[in-house]
Amino acid sequence: MKFMLIMRATDEAYATMGEVGFDKMLEVVGQYNEEMIRAGVLLSAEGLSDPSEGVVVDFSSEPPVVTDGPYGETKELFNGFYVINVASQEEAVEWARRMPFSGPGFKTEIRRVPTIDEFPQDNEWIKKERAWREAHGQL
Repeated sequence: MKFMLIMRATDEAYATMGEVGFDKMLEVVGQYNEEMIRAGVLLSAEGLSDPSEGVVVDFSSEPPVVTDGPYGETKELFNGFYVINVASQEEAVEWARRMPFSGPGFKTEIRRVPTIDEFPQDNEWIKKERAWREAHGQL
């Protein structure tokens, strides 16, 4: 099963990360990533740029309104993610517990990523997506 580990942090927690040297942060995260790679569970991992560099498309009105970041409260944002392939939610929780940055204000949300096989296979759009995935080596 695939799970997404979504990393969240408050402003205070995020600030404590800034106190760690960049090279040290890369080392700590790199060791965690290497452990996941050795275990054969890591599918992808990405950090995200600062929220001030982002934009939001708000569909509350017509036409949608586009605003520059920063946006929302920190508790509404996530800073990066891992997608892992493990046997169970319990195993995903175990990997999340080993995240290199932890402490007050840090949280990891765990969400299962459904597979294409869980959708109606006779649906025209699912057939098109399956064909695209097969053509691009994603199945």
